[in-house]
Amino acid sequence: MNLYEAIRERKEKISVIGLGYVGMPLAITFAKVADVVGFDISKEKVQQYLNGIDVTREVGNEAIDKTTVEFTSEEMFLRDCKFHIVAVPTPINSDKTPDLGPIKGASKTVGRNLTRESIVVFESTVYPGVTEDVCIPILEQESGLKCGIDFKVGYSPERINPGDKIHRLESIVKVVSGMDEESLDIIANVYEMIIEAGVHKAESIKVAEAAKVIENSQRDINIAFMNELSIIFNKLGIDTKSVLEAAGTKWNFLNFSPGLVGGHCIGVDPYYLTYKAEEMGYHSQIVLSGRKINDDMGKYVAENTVKKLIKADKQIKGAKVAIFGITFKENCPDVRNTKVVDIIKELEEYGIEIKVVDPLADKEDLWHEYRINPCNIEEIEEMDALIFAVPHEEFKSLSLERIRKMYWNHKPVLIDVKGLFNRAEAESMNYLYWRL
Repeated sequence: MNLYEAIRERKEKISVIGLGYVGMPLAITFAKVADVVGFDISKEKVQQYLNGIDVTREVGNEAIDKTTVEFTSEEMFLRDCKFHIVAVPTPINSDKTPDLGPIKGASKTVGRNLTRESIVVFESTVYPGVTEDVCIPILEQESGLKCGIDFKVGYSPERINPGDKIHRLESIVKVVSGMDEESLDIIANVYEMIIEAGVHKAESIKVAEAAKVIENSQRDINIAFMNELSIIFNKLGIDTKSVLEAAGTKWNFLNFSPGLVGGHCIGVDPYYLTYKAEEMGYHSQIVLSGRKINDDMGKYVAENTVKKLIKADKQIKGAKVAIFGITFKENCPDVRNTKVVDIIKELEEYGIEIKVVDPLADKEDLWHEYRINPCNIEEIEEMDALIFAVPHEEFKSLSLERIRKMYWNHKPVLIDVKGLFNRAEAESMNYLYWRL
């Protein structure tokens, strides 16, 4: 009986290390067909899950409450598992270089509790070579076991889109890879237990690592192109959204739009690729150019807010601005690497007073990361400008008439980053309106 068969018959367990936006859906889904241990170093997060609260909002409280996942922050429980899935974040440092701290830490934890005939699969986004050159040596050192003889490794990049209720874990093709044919087959079979869309067997671990990192780099570059177009059209006095609607009538025009590119994937992954390229002596041109444009968009939005406030004859220092949405994307509580913070920092440089409204944002993370306390929408009054930075579903129900009551002056500035409102209607109501 191989490891896949043992898992299927519940004679061996799966562990998921890292219970965030990637790990939690994995653990919950695998628990429907196998015995699962869900491990996270955060005792607070684990306690929330034990209380039936889904802090990620990816699977819902009911699924957490009903699941058979064995949630724990005690690493000793990993010793009972033979198939380990590492799903920890891979952020960047302040100098835009990869921060491998979390994945190294997870490798040490798994290594300390690794038993013979186990398989370790990494899902974290990394540059090609990390699994074999960084993680395997740590696993060997901590366990005293030999990779390829006592245990094996694989890589299967996560493709979860936080907040997306259509493209879910089960419905997205899963790329899988293993260090040899045997491990590849077992890893593919284990994931096929839950992935309805099927798996794609990559020819090597490095190929799978590279595939993941270019998926988000490609999207980053396309959005950067849209952002650059927005800057150009803004100077020309042309509405970018109208241009894209017209161009989008052609069958092969790609459906991208300008916006703030943050989060722990698209805003981070390209730097992993360019870091490795630099190591090999190649300086990226297109990828880094796209990153530069996208990294500067928060400042660009802030600058245009100030210009509109000047047109409204408002003294900039002491002006009051409310920002709606601070998560890195819509309908998601994740605030990591959100570019809305760049807008806030830039406006505060001008002495502008900021209030933030976001019913979805994780309040603990928001305070811990940025020292920001969000307000309730009822507290927003006598504002000089409103910035709708993130198009949460909750904000889509707000009408121009409703938000008009949140201003004090007769020249209300409305910055509609993603085009939530109708431009013509806003301008007919005397809003000083601007969008990307």
